[in-house]
Amino acid sequence: MNNKVALITGITGQDGSYLAELLLSKGYEVHGLVRRASTFNTGRIDHIYTDEHDPNAKLFFHYGDLSDSEMISHVLYNIKPDEIYHLGAQSHVRVSFETPEYTGNVTGLGTTRLLEAIRRSNPDVRFYQASSSEMFGHIAPPQNEESCFWPRSPYACAKVYSYWMARNYRDGYGMFSCNGILFNHESPRRGEIFVTRKITRGVAAILAGKEKYLYLGNLDAKRDWGFSPEYVECMWRILQQEKPDDYVIGTGEIHSVQEFVDAAFAYAGLDVEKHVRIDQKYFRPTEVEALQADSRKSEQKLGWKARIKFTELMKIMVDADMRAVGLEPIGEGDEIISREFPDRWWKKD
Repeated sequence: MNNKVALITGITGQDGSYLAELLLSKGYEVHGLVRRASTFNTGRIDHIYTDEHDPNAKLFFHYGDLSDSEMISHVLYNIKPDEIYHLGAQSHVRVSFETPEYTGNVTGLGTTRLLEAIRRSNPDVRFYQASSSEMFGHIAPPQNEESCFWPRSPYACAKVYSYWMARNYRDGYGMFSCNGILFNHESPRRGEIFVTRKITRGVAAILAGKEKYLYLGNLDAKRDWGFSPEYVECMWRILQQEKPDDYVIGTGEIHSVQEFVDAAFAYAGLDVEKHVRIDQKYFRPTEVEALQADSRKSEQKLGWKARIKFTELMKIMVDADMRAVGLEPIGEGDEIISREFPDRWWKKD
């Protein structure tokens, strides 16, 4: 029986919810950091929560914020985790231009607060830092662990800072501190303001007669898109290695936003020209042209390779969003899930 204890920051997000399900399936006791709000913000994880008074409860929430170092120390002291998965952040790139100070404080300094609390309480804790492909910015693809960083947003700058802090605590204090440099990864649980989910929700809304147009920004940006449940498994594998290290995670394929739009609309039988409009407010002050993962190190050392790639991902997300608005899904996405993950550990979306 696995008696490990894990702490997940950002547990209410897309990756946090999938990671919580994965760890629970492996027998972990899971603790999650949740921001206090006047409305419920735990929709992605409500299905796995049981009352903490239940003797069989394995999932526990702790209210707090990454800007509060005292609270972080208090949580670590009380739960004594074996592993910490640091996913919490202000994670929307376009929003980071509007809130650069807040993004730096939470996405950047929040990592330092966690690392310092670990160093002072239990330096043997295994720490995962959720780094981002956005750190590569203007560097020509494909990008790997040896590529330079050229951040092009406040979010990316904060992530570069966090990356180097994780490396410095590993080098300076011998801590088991790792960076997972994840390229774009999506799912039906992706936040609705992120472009892929915005597209698939838009397709479903147009099919349901709820919307007529979908407004987007830069359609020329190219990304390496994968499937979130596969990527959180990599996070876990990274912390199970004998030595701490940094890993690039991605599919190795690159496609433009325009390609995602065209594929999703074609899958649903819709005309792009009729329904898609461009709005300048969705453009960034500085754009990242192309991100593509060179994941050979992860394939060799972690034994991991992406199963779900661009076309499969799009179908999974469109089907889920059609179901969400009360329409019968086309079904190819559901078939892909059943075929590729017959023993899946996460809830059907």
